Amino acid sequence: MKNLAPRATAPLVVLATTGGLLTALAAPATAATTCASPVFKRQFFTNTTFSGTPKKTDCDSAIDQNWGTGAPASGLPSNNFGVRWTVTRDFGSGGPFALPVATQDGIRVYLDDVRKVDLWKNVSSTVTKTVNITIPSGRHTLRIDHVNWTGTANVKFDYTPRTSATVDTVKPLAPTGTAVTYDQATGKAKVTWSRNKEMDLAGYRLYRRLKGTAFGTTPLATTTSTSYTDSTLPVTGDTYYYEVRAYDKAGNESAGSADQPAATADKTAPAVPAGLSTASEENGLWVGWSAVPGAASYRVYRATTAAGTYTRVGSTTDQVSYVDTTAAEGSTYYYRVTALDAAGNESARSAAVSGKRRDLTPPSAVTGVTVTPTSYGFHLTWDANPTPDLARYVVRRGELIGDEEERMCSLYPGYHVDAETTSYAYATVPDGEESCFVVDAVDDDWNSSFQSTGEAQIVVATELDMTPSTPTPEGSPLSLEATGAEGDEGNLLEWRGLDESAPEQAGGYRVYRWNPATSAYEKVADADSGAFQYFDTGAARGTTSYYWVTAVAADGTESLPAGDSAVTVPAT
Repeated sequence: MKNLAPRATAPLVVLATTGGLLTALAAPATAATTCASPVFKRQFFTNTTFSGTPKKTDCDSAIDQNWGTGAPASGLPSNNFGVRWTVTRDFGSGGPFALPVATQDGIRVYLDDVRKVDLWKNVSSTVTKTVNITIPSGRHTLRIDHVNWTGTANVKFDYTPRTSATVDTVKPLAPTGTAVTYDQATGKAKVTWSRNKEMDLAGYRLYRRLKGTAFGTTPLATTTSTSYTDSTLPVTGDTYYYEVRAYDKAGNESAGSADQPAATADKTAPAVPAGLSTASEENGLWVGWSAVPGAASYRVYRATTAAGTYTRVGSTTDQVSYVDTTAAEGSTYYYRVTALDAAGNESARSAAVSGKRRDLTPPSAVTGVTVTPTSYGFHLTWDANPTPDLARYVVRRGELIGDEEERMCSLYPGYHVDAETTSYAYATVPDGEESCFVVDAVDDDWNSSFQSTGEAQIVVATELDMTPSTPTPEGSPLSLEATGAEGDEGNLLEWRGLDESAPEQAGGYRVYRWNPATSAYEKVADADSGAFQYFDTGAARGTTSYYWVTAVAADGTESLPAGDSAVTVPAT
């Protein structure tokens, strides 16, 4: 007879926890016993055929008992009893498993009611055996039957995945339940998923890709958890996708989970605008720059010095230029531009560029113009122009065209006069012609009063007629060019037409100047043979001098004269 173990007076219900077994006081005997997978449901029978109602039912987290020669539970015999364990669980992708057993007396193991282990005989010592099987994916039921006929009773059973890479070639199932939550404030994305059911699971690999691209071969992260917080997301407003893959201890990697998107907040500013330039326009100061990729708008800032305080003066949307209509004429400003994207991120400010708005306001018209005919042409005077930025005057002479009823002044190009001057000696041969004059005011931005308005004081005057009463005959072998003096050197006379060997000039040359007082050309100088010029230092300034030059032959005979005139204004 085997020794009987102490008997309890009330049945127990054993509940499984992660750390082992939790024992509580029994419920009434009629209550159904349920055990949460992967805890086994254990049934005790008072026979070896597992017939009739179990004497006792409880939960067992592991099959590893040694009852010796005693009874396995209260109310059971020490011999000829049976114990049955069952568990139904999800094996995930399944794969190769080992079923190691050790028992005295008999044990049978079933997978979905198909016998996989059969050691069914009365023995006097512990018998061991390991059976390798392949468990299909999904949910399956294991049943373990143990009997003790006589003598010592012990039983040990386990089911463990075989993780050798040469044996296990079954990939885990793709993770499910994937979800992503994105924190707009921190820019972090938290990815979560459901735990895989594989018993040989080693962990998870998380992959990330930019929308429109493929996943790379290197995972973003590897973890044994079922969540991961990505703090490396670029905050560019782009959408990224996450995929989770499970891998087992044999190195097999599952297919990817369903892609989960995360639309990131855009906190990345565009590039800094470059290529700034300025130009003065009629309605303001134009500022332009090169387009910036991704920019939705631009802001323009202005300062009065390069290192001064820049104040925003305007903005544009899709344009890469801006006209600053508030820029004052004649003032220099400095501009810097920033780019903004659709999310409102603003770039750093560009390098500064300077610009000056051109003064488009013309000076006022010149007044008080008087024109006095002189022996050198005309002498003009006018009132000082009050324009603050006056740079110069332009004196323009013209000829009158049209009939007496409607005559117009057709102006020639003018002469520039300093802004501090209010008079001008206009040199021209005084031969009695009628002329018209305009004095124009021009500022330092070249704004012309006359050209801007089309209005000016026009003064008409008739030249003195200083033409000699003795005309210059034609047919001279010489040509003469007279140039008015600009300093103390006198009027310059230059002639040509005869070379040094010409007999007509063997006796040299003679220079004559018209004397209005005597109404005759009077000799002022003789020049040697071969000479070609003469400086008349005796001619008066501020008048028009008329000249003849003749060639003198060896016998004193003079050629017909060549004539010209030289005009000089009064010396200043």
